[in-house]
Amino acid sequence: MHIEKLVKMANDIGAFFQADPDRTVAVHGVVDHIRKFWDPRMRKQIIQHYQNGGEGLSEIAGKAVKQLADDAVSLAESGDG
Repeated sequence: MHIEKLVKMANDIGAFFQADPDRTVAVHGVVDHIRKFWDPRMRKQIIQHYQNGGEGLSEIAGKAVKQLADDAVSLAESGDG
């Protein structure tokens, strides 16, 4: 999938959760949505995009993808990923 489309999708999800005044809850909502509904290949692409600078990602979407990237590293280091 084209990264521009994934960035737009992540930002749209972030915009939905932006209404929550608690940024931690908003970021968690984005993370949870991406984990549940995105294909693993899509998650890998957006994480790679984030690691290469994350151009175009909104604040909430960027924080969510950072969390996904951190979780992927943790799983890989523990042997579960």
